[in-house]
Order: sequence, then C-alpha cells, then structure tokens
Amino acid sequence: MGQPASGLKTGLPVIATHRDDGTIILQSAIDLAPITGTIPGKLAYWAHHKPDAVFLSDQERSISYAQAAGEARRISGALLALAPLIDRPIMILGENSISHAMVMLGATAIGIPTAIVSPAYVGPAAAPWNKLLRVMDQVDPWLVLADDVECAEHALASIERPILIRPLKDLEWLKQQEPASSSAIDMAAARVTPDTVAKLLFTSGSTGFPKAVTNTQRMLVSNMEAIGKVWPFLNQLPPVLVDWLPWNHTFGGNCCFHITLWFGGHMHIDKGRPTAALMDRSIAALRQYRPTVYFNVPIGYELLLPVLEKDGEFAKNFFGSVEFLFSAGAPMIASVRTRLEAIGLDMTGRLPNIVGAWGSTETAPFATVLSFPTAHASNLGVPIPGTAIKLVPEGERYELRVRGPNVMPGYWRDEAATAAAFDEEGFYRMGDAGRLADMSDPAAGILFEGRVAENFKLSSGTFVNVGALRAQIVSGCNGLVSDVVIAGEGHNQLGLLMFLNEAACLELLNEADSAPFDTHPVLLDRIATLLRQHNMKATGASFKIARFLIAAEPPSAAHEEITEKGYINQRRLLSRRSALIEQLFDDGHVL
Repeated sequence: MGQPASGLKTGLPVIATHRDDGTIILQSAIDLAPITGTIPGKLAYWAHHKPDAVFLSDQERSISYAQAAGEARRISGALLALAPLIDRPIMILGENSISHAMVMLGATAIGIPTAIVSPAYVGPAAAPWNKLLRVMDQVDPWLVLADDVECAEHALASIERPILIRPLKDLEWLKQQEPASSSAIDMAAARVTPDTVAKLLFTSGSTGFPKAVTNTQRMLVSNMEAIGKVWPFLNQLPPVLVDWLPWNHTFGGNCCFHITLWFGGHMHIDKGRPTAALMDRSIAALRQYRPTVYFNVPIGYELLLPVLEKDGEFAKNFFGSVEFLFSAGAPMIASVRTRLEAIGLDMTGRLPNIVGAWGSTETAPFATVLSFPTAHASNLGVPIPGTAIKLVPEGERYELRVRGPNVMPGYWRDEAATAAAFDEEGFYRMGDAGRLADMSDPAAGILFEGRVAENFKLSSGTFVNVGALRAQIVSGCNGLVSDVVIAGEGHNQLGLLMFLNEAACLELLNEADSAPFDTHPVLLDRIATLLRQHNMKATGASFKIARFLIAAEPPSAAHEEITEKGYINQRRLLSRRSALIEQLFDDGHVL
C-alpha cells in the first residue's frame, strides 16, 4: 500500500503506490463522499435559499435563481409533453446564452440527455457539414435548437427521418406549449439518478470524426464536490465569473458553468473573445462585474496584459477582487505569468494565485488540479479527491491514465471506441504523457510531457517530446511568440513554424506601420538570437532547433488548426500546411 507523501509542498496529501513493473498509482488522500444529487438539483436548492440572487446575466438581461428555476421547470414540462417517453436526446446548436442554460437545465432535470454541439459545425464555412451529419447520426435527436434556424435547416436538409428544428434564442414557441402536469414533471425528475446521462459533449475530432462523450450526473457532481475540497473558499464566497468559454466544450460547460451554479455564484456571459477584434468586450465586462475567479486561455491573458499594465485603476480592481487566475487548455507561458505576478504584487501587495488543471471531455473536466506555487509551467498538479492517476512507464516518461467517478462510462452508442479507451483495470487512456515533478514527493505534481500521439522521432531515432519543447520555446521567446509547431519527423534536425504575438512585435519594432513580420529583418534577427540562446541550454538533439519560419497566416479554427480552447492542433496543422513545412526544411532561416 502507498503512504501519504512526506514533506508536502501542496497542502493536498497524495498517496503513491509503486508497482514492481514501474507503474505508479497516485490518489488524493482526501476522501470524497458518496455521490448524491444532481446539477439541476442545485438550481432548486439556491432558488429556495437565495431566490433573488442573480444567477446569469448577459448584455440584454439578468435572471435570478428563483426566476431560472421557474423558467427551467416550465421548459421541463413543455419538453415532457412533446416527448413523454424521453428515449432520444435533444441537441443544442448555439452560443452561450441564458436561453441555452434554461433548456439545458430544464431537459437534464427530467432525464433528457442534451447534446451540445459547436455552432461552428452548422455555419456556411463548415459545408458540406460532414461533422454535423456524423454527429446527427450518432445522437439521433428528436429536437434541434439552433441560434440560426435557417442555417440549421439548410445543413440538415439531407436527413430523411423526422426532426424538429426550432429557435434557441427565442423560446416563446416552447413556453407556449401546453406542459405536462406537475406530477408528471416530479415523477420524471425522481427517476434521475447519479448515473443518468445529462449531456453528450464531443471530442474535437482532430484525428477523425468527433465522438459523443457520455456525461452522467455522477461525473458532473463528483467534479464539483472535489473542487469544493480543493478550493474551499468557494463554499464561503459565492463566485463571480465573467466568462466566454463555450459550453459545447467541457471546460466552459462543465467547469465554469457548474462552478457558478454549484456554489451559488453569478456568471456574466461574456460576448467577447480572446482576439484583437473582440477583447475590448471582455475588458468592458471585467470592469463592470469584477470576477472573483477568472478563467481564460493563454492567448486571452496575453491580450489582457497590456491593458492591466497601462490602466492602474483597472488592474487594482481586477487583482483586488480575483481569488485566482486559471489558464485553461494549455499552460501559461512563463513570461506572461511573470508579468501578471508583477502587476498583481504591485497593485495588492501579494502575488496572485495562478492555477491550472488537467482533464478532458471524458473526465468532465477535472482529473488533476494545480493549486500550489510551482516553478514548472507544465505542472498539472495532483489528483482531485476521488480520482486515481495511473502512470505507466514509457521510456523516460509515463503514459497517464485516469479512473474515478468523474470518468465517463463510455462513448454514446459506440462499444468499440469505448472498449479501446480503457485498459484492463478500467483506467481511461487519456493519450497524454507526463512524469513526476519530484520522485521523492508525489504531492509536488505531475509534469506534462506532451501528447503520446503528437511526439515523434527524428530520422536518427532521437525521440522528440513536443509538449515540453513547445513550452520551452514559447517561454524563451519573451512574449514575441504566441505558439509554435515542432516539425522534424523524417528529418535529422528540428524546425519550427512560428506564430507571432502581433502586439509584442509592434512594441519591439516601435513602428505603427512595419514590414510584414515574416520578413522583417529586425524581428527575424531577434527571434534567431533567442533561439540560439535556447540551443545553448539544450540538453541534446531532441531540444536543439536547426531552422525556423514565421507563418504569415495565423492558425485557423475553421480548419481545426486551433481548438476552441485556443491552443495549436499540432498534427492537423502539420498536415494542412505540408507545403510550408517543406519550405521550412528547404530554405527556412538557419540557426
């Protein structure tokens, strides 16, 4: 049996069990109580205990807990009247909105699974809508609610089976439906258990078509119960969120939305995005609502930084209110973290808490949480209560696998994919690699070592750890680089395709109207210097860069080169820009 780690650096005790074959099992030493209750049950709880408190707001309206509970129940009754057998899911094809939330809560309260699909799947750019049609075949919904009904009807015109397509933004058609009786609603709600399917969320489909991930009430509730033990202040201080992360993705829909509801908080639905064109909307919302916890992707923090550095009043209010900053989807690069810490310390006299986590759609979303200071930007933290992480030796690193109440029972109606996803002990194969930050202290966390599938070997046989190298390069380029793609499979040396941070580059050049970045001599010279400095510290060929090229075209979300979480899809980008990769090795900038 394992023993609690000694010399804890985290305050969160971890039990480590070492097996003879080198496998390590990590578990939180904090117990998780048996899972009871549901996510919609929390809406009823807060409607009773704080009926007038604001639950959700957007640019047009706000809704209290009591109002939300009443509206969700009316929707439950209408849906139950339309589909009394509850044998097929409904589908939502829409952006985050109050209407979206009410349908989701109203449906799941009575056991109707809700498939939440990216609205990008239905847009004109997605034609001929292969992903959407594949998702429709998997889910077989009886009702599709869409922001753009006309687009949805056009995209789904080839489907022959009966299906209702109705507007999501305006739910009057649903509210006018004669509802099922109150007793029928209560009976349907009473049948909902921790193992009832609540949602179907979809994998990114970067290596094929998206798979429908079954999310049960047990998965969702266990995540929130565990988070309440990791961040106990949430139980005393109802959180305030200003959040844009999409609900069709597990982090926005299962972390941010559920943290708000589970702990009786207020979410302002941010219509901004971490882009140069839309970040101003997010800044305005942050000024108005002053979040107590803040979630964003790394590029979002890069865009927020210049405003915080130039506007002292905004920075003081922001850091004075927020309990922690959470980097979602990918680690925050060291230079951004350093600048955020400097501003926070200057404004409040204390370092801001910058935290992270690791998980997936299949873990709804948390498997580990980083809640302690660390020198490693790639630290994933330690297992959340109730969850076990299995580290299976793979050369100098470990494959990471997960088991716990937060892990899916399987993919929706896909027995073959489900069987392939789990090992013989029931651990979910996440597809990520890692290693312990400190072999003598497992409570010091797990360091991310990249995706098992995206790593490769040079023609010399040298293994390349893409995740670790990418983090080193981005951090070492002092904010000039937003992300990089590591290339070299089939070659005897490594090359970089680099995506630049436009604001940082303009600041370096001090020019309002500069030459294109991919050919600017001053910028190319600076990046080459930084990469040579990296190479001087490199420990071997697997970390030494031979050449680089600046990408003139940013990564495209429409072409799946960048995920909705805001990070690079390495494999997809290498495939789509194969001609550019050839150019990189033919006549890229040589170091």
